[in-house]
Amino acid sequence: MSQPPPPPPGQPPQGGGFGAPQDPPPGGFGAPTPPPAAPPQQPQQQPGYGYPQGPPQTPPPAAPAQQPYGYPQGAPQTPPPGQPGYGYPGQQPPYGYPQPGTMPMPPQVPQGGRKFNAQIAIIVAAVVAIALIVGGGVLYANSSGKDDDKDTSAGPGGTDGKDGKDGKGDDSGDDVAGGGGGSEKVPSSTSAKVLFQVPAPEVPKKDVWSVAGSWLTDKVYAKSGVREIIGYDPATGKESWTLPLSGLTCAGSPEITKDGVAVVVAEEAERTKANKYPQCTQVTAFNLNTGKKLWTKSIAPGGSGKAAFKEVTITGTTVAAGAGLSGGAAFDLTSGKVLWQPKVSECEDVGYAGGEQLVAVRKCGEFGNEKYEVQLLDPKTGSVKWSYKLPTGIDNAKVISTKPVVFGVDSDEITSSGATDIFSLDDSGKLRIKITLEDGAYEHDCGVGEVHSCKAIAVGNDKLYVPTKQHEGTKQYSRTNEIVAFSLATGKTTGERADAGDGYEIFPVRMDGGNLIAYKSGPYDKGSQVVSIDGRSFKETKLLETPATEQVRDAISGMVPKSSELLYTGGRLFMGQDLISKPYTEGEKEYTAIGFGAE
Repeated sequence: MSQPPPPPPGQPPQGGGFGAPQDPPPGGFGAPTPPPAAPPQQPQQQPGYGYPQGPPQTPPPAAPAQQPYGYPQGAPQTPPPGQPGYGYPGQQPPYGYPQPGTMPMPPQVPQGGRKFNAQIAIIVAAVVAIALIVGGGVLYANSSGKDDDKDTSAGPGGTDGKDGKDGKGDDSGDDVAGGGGGSEKVPSSTSAKVLFQVPAPEVPKKDVWSVAGSWLTDKVYAKSGVREIIGYDPATGKESWTLPLSGLTCAGSPEITKDGVAVVVAEEAERTKANKYPQCTQVTAFNLNTGKKLWTKSIAPGGSGKAAFKEVTITGTTVAAGAGLSGGAAFDLTSGKVLWQPKVSECEDVGYAGGEQLVAVRKCGEFGNEKYEVQLLDPKTGSVKWSYKLPTGIDNAKVISTKPVVFGVDSDEITSSGATDIFSLDDSGKLRIKITLEDGAYEHDCGVGEVHSCKAIAVGNDKLYVPTKQHEGTKQYSRTNEIVAFSLATGKTTGERADAGDGYEIFPVRMDGGNLIAYKSGPYDKGSQVVSIDGRSFKETKLLETPATEQVRDAISGMVPKSSELLYTGGRLFMGQDLISKPYTEGEKEYTAIGFGAE
């Protein structure tokens, strides 16, 4: 389908796009909006998103507990003398083997389907029209977000493979080991303004298109569009460059190198009626600062057609792209030269997770009898440094951190979180501990069939940070939750908890040195916040708060923050969609990204 030509660089799109002047709402953009009048009593309806809920049903009598909500009940799973249990070194019985302290599983999802969660919600959000009025003026922080001395920097999820900005690394320095050492500073004012918004391109009726991939540095915010990536000035929204692509984007690297290089996977051709679903065969490395393409490559293992890539990641100067049965490949970041390809026979590399180390998830065996291994690879040669075999019956492993290596699996059937058992390995690939997260008690999200897609969960300071499920707050009808920490050495909770506060919901975004960056969804009359949690004291420090107007709250809700491409660095917060579709109502506007900046 032909597309209208983009506007010249530096010019906003036609039709009231981002930054276009618009009539402000009553009281002006950014003015607090009073709560709506109480609706008539309609038992069949629920109040709007974020509004106080009616009187809760009387809960069943609580079981005796010595720890706050969200903490595991009972001691960590310790094997009896002489009888190592499931998940402990020395013995791995069939998956699902009963063990002390294991919480009962919920009923099986019908027809093997996954429960409704944020991964599905984002598809709904992609078709909801969000009209957001942008106020005049440009306000942004002067604080530094630079990580020039790191191997990688901010990317989707705010990644930094060196200091763990996507939860996939843990700096081993003394400051980080005990917390602290973060680079994010508190702006002079934490009150944020809408910087700009990126209008969604037109999509044919009934189609859902991928615009996966967004990256943020102190110099540029880049977002995938339809067969292109556009770089914007992060403060003004002015277009800096446009990089044409062969087709829609399929995946973007969570990492950015210190030189500003990122990688994207795209479809091999434009979508047409005759070719509605081109394969994701094109791997492109590009410079975020200039928009210049470094190279585009594809592979055809055994001459049997091009490999279709699912994910892509960067470790050092190696780009690794997983393609399952197609084989996958590793490329030199500078030249695009193929460095190695995994052997595919009875086994295949499901995918890779990068950052400070390169970890592969490998699958062997026929359908219904698959066996998985988690492997540490030499990124230059692809040789295996060590391999950890998983118990039979696991459908996949989702890598949460590559240094230390931490990954999650579902304990039995597919669950809403995607990871109910968390494995912590040492530097030699041996199991340190297994942590069980009861399904339904925690709010992290790991995609089914993906290797490095976990969100709302982080690793740092030799701890696992995970958000609890929302529960009753201290005020009437309020809801809240916490972030709690587990030791990756003992599997026990550390006693640390960061409370969201009444009406808020909090979840981890990434590590910042030894500090944890977290996002807090606000209640119906408050803005949302980005906070830094000190790794030593667990004290929360507010870095940014969005406007509390109804328009902004609706826009944020439509983005589904927990599942969006949520990036924060240097006093700026961006949320991006990875799927778009035609609005339900003619004339409604959609946006693929929204940016906020603190003063």
